[in-house]
Amino acid sequence: MRFSFNTQLLSRVFISLPAAGRWRAAQSRLFCSSPSSSDQEKPRASMLRHLTSKIKATGPVTVAEYMREVLTNPVTGYYVKNDMLGPDGDFITSPEISQIFGELIGVWIISEWMGAGQPKQLQLVELGPGRGSLSSDVLRVFSQLRSVFGGASVSVHLVEVSPVLSRLQAQSLTGNSSQEADSEDEPVYRHGETAAGLPVSWYRRLDDVPAGFSIFLAHEFFDALPIHKFQRTPKGWREVMVDIDPEKPDRLRFVMAPSPTPASSTLVQADERRGHVEVCAEGGVIVQQLARRIAADGGAALIADYGHDGTKTDTFRGFKGHQLHDVLSSPGSADLTADVDFSYLRRMAGGGVACLGPVTQRTFLKNMGIDSRLQVLLRNCSDPTTRKQLTSSYDMLTNPAKMGERFHFFSLLHHSRLAKPKKPDGLKLEKKKSPAPLPVAGFTELSFS
Repeated sequence: MRFSFNTQLLSRVFISLPAAGRWRAAQSRLFCSSPSSSDQEKPRASMLRHLTSKIKATGPVTVAEYMREVLTNPVTGYYVKNDMLGPDGDFITSPEISQIFGELIGVWIISEWMGAGQPKQLQLVELGPGRGSLSSDVLRVFSQLRSVFGGASVSVHLVEVSPVLSRLQAQSLTGNSSQEADSEDEPVYRHGETAAGLPVSWYRRLDDVPAGFSIFLAHEFFDALPIHKFQRTPKGWREVMVDIDPEKPDRLRFVMAPSPTPASSTLVQADERRGHVEVCAEGGVIVQQLARRIAADGGAALIADYGHDGTKTDTFRGFKGHQLHDVLSSPGSADLTADVDFSYLRRMAGGGVACLGPVTQRTFLKNMGIDSRLQVLLRNCSDPTTRKQLTSSYDMLTNPAKMGERFHFFSLLHHSRLAKPKKPDGLKLEKKKSPAPLPVAGFTELSFS
């Protein structure tokens, strides 16, 4: 279905630049890793010592516990100690590739705010904001279209556990104006203002973000949350765990639990047909939180990530220096990630909200008008190097062989957002002319004519 979008709104944006049994080793071929890297990397000693001590004391740990320790341990965790983004980091995200990405997300947010009836309050809430590039691009769109908001109160709320990244975000969004809380127990551990005077607050937990009409953004957030891994066996589902390699005590290995674990007994669906399954229980809890807030206060959530709709099996992998990295080698030195199962998120969201997607990033961005935006930028640019960068970034974002079909968009919406508009009193319409539900940008093709 096509629909005509507010072309004036878009044009204003588009013109501007800027152990009960025996543990056995799991088959290594089941798991995404780069086998050669384990022999070449020197283990990150402090994290490895921590993990081996833990395993010696309590036995093999779940993959979820392994990921949680490696990524977010308050002393040696990867996200706590490192700046992992950008060309010099371990991976790069869409907002770092092109300003167009964030601008179109900004247009989507305004579109949803308008579709909800332009409430007097708008909270932009981003989960895991990285360097702050996405929020920065979105806020630039807000600034360009500030007259659209009228007297609405707009505020920014960032959920971030990494001290390193929160400082980078603050520098990007508020310059030197942010201040840290006196106590670590404060829900808001940092606050500041943008150049346009919008308040920005930082939180460690989503629960601490105030209630109110909110648009939630989660770009490459869910893929970094801990997953449980399960393997189908003749005796039923068994959980994959992480243990010390008995032949190489300074190395870790995957093993299969000899009997059911609490997770394998509760997280795998009874009708599951795949032979290997990854379940992100923590992601399910967060989606339930988002769904409850949207149902109660209105708003929407836009999730963009690597993912699938309940079809893939083993996707657990590591990235270091933009290359695949053995997930068990040198723990704490590489990013760990797994594809998001959108069918699981949809199931966990429940019936209190409407779910749209997933659609590929290519489809979403083209529906949002990325082709038109690119042409405007190219017309306003005469520098050959900049023009080449624009076309190259467009290709990276939309090419099916690159990010175009590897990333997907998924949305949670208040049910009223998709309801048919009420007919004016006294007006009789033919059945075929009844008002249609309001379409949602990005998930429906836009017409810019």
